[in-house]
Amino acid sequence: MASTVELTSWQATDVGLVRSQNEDNFLVDRKLRLFVVCDGMGGHAAGEIASEVACAELRQGLLAERERLAAYDQGAGRREDVLQIFEAAVQRACQRVHQIGLEDESKRGMGTTLVALLVLRGRGFIAHVGDSRIYLHRNGSVHQLTEDHSLINELLKRGKLTREQIHKVQYKNAVTRAVGVYESVEADVFDFDMLPGDEYLLCSDGLHGYLEEAELPKLFVDIPEEERVDRLIALANERGGKDNITAIVVKVARDADGDRFAAEVNLKLELLHRLDFFRAVTYQELVRLLNVTSVREFDRGQQVVEEGDEGDEMFVVLSGRVGLTAAGAEQGQLAVGGHFGEMALVGHAPRESTVTALDKSRLLVVRRKDVFDLVRKDREVGVKILWSYLQVVASRHRATSNLLLDTAAELDVHRTLASQSSRR
Repeated sequence: MASTVELTSWQATDVGLVRSQNEDNFLVDRKLRLFVVCDGMGGHAAGEIASEVACAELRQGLLAERERLAAYDQGAGRREDVLQIFEAAVQRACQRVHQIGLEDESKRGMGTTLVALLVLRGRGFIAHVGDSRIYLHRNGSVHQLTEDHSLINELLKRGKLTREQIHKVQYKNAVTRAVGVYESVEADVFDFDMLPGDEYLLCSDGLHGYLEEAELPKLFVDIPEEERVDRLIALANERGGKDNITAIVVKVARDADGDRFAAEVNLKLELLHRLDFFRAVTYQELVRLLNVTSVREFDRGQQVVEEGDEGDEMFVVLSGRVGLTAAGAEQGQLAVGGHFGEMALVGHAPRESTVTALDKSRLLVVRRKDVFDLVRKDREVGVKILWSYLQVVASRHRATSNLLLDTAAELDVHRTLASQSSRR
């Protein structure tokens, strides 16, 4: 998608029905295409100050690098540079909030959650700390793109708590990471492809705490986009309004070129999710996995890999067909969704087949180094992928063992028949 991707946004905040002051803050900078929600914490108005300062400092950190951001937006620079700039801006915000807390004892220990969406060159960049969230509404489904840094989520992940037991937890709003409590913070920063028609909801826990995930798709469909923010805030108040409530909705406009791009991105996500070793990952994790892939085109008759060569890439057919041969014998063909070379992702091994494009073909490529980098950055994704790989390898081992046993049994039968024949 072009850098001129058209965005529309709606935003609002509300004190709720119980709190006397609003410690939430939001920021919308349409020139930067930056959207931020912060939910402050701390007594004596310190939470309000923490959230306001974090919004402002994050923006200033990005403005200080606007030339590099503009260069990327126009087609120069690397996405990794934008991620680094975004991470540095979060740290700048954290240091400033922390410093204010040190200078004023009444504000010591104050902090804030932070969730931000930056849009450049048709890509979304997310920075996230705490339990404010970003949801994506795409193709009739709603996906949570951020993972809560909260006590409840940690207990759920470790199997110490079930969703049915959440109401029994005393400190439901306790976060495990916050901007400003310490001088630095571990932030989740990642990027993804934005598609025409995408809708994003950034919100504080004062909103998402009153929403069930299963009801979100219907709410996105039933509530007109220009009314959605106000109606969602009203819904949170109807259900209790115990906290401050903030929401920003961002919509990506549709266009013909973007629709073709969207079709390809959706195809990539679908084909990756079909593979046994990626089936356990969530949509959020699949989006991050897609970032480390690339696409290569091959002309008819062009060789993709050669038998015996060492490789470090797995391939998935996006269009066209490829043929496989081993020791000069044809092994078959692969069409859209077919894959080969997956074992190259876990170790050095010679290719078992030569693969050649039978038509003009486009292949999705996943490199071992990129998968390992992803695993190192996100241990939960790594565990899921490696566990799935073990299951695939174990399944193949069982199949090979059964084949060997069947072959051995057939040989025993042949030996018995031959022995009986020779006695005659």
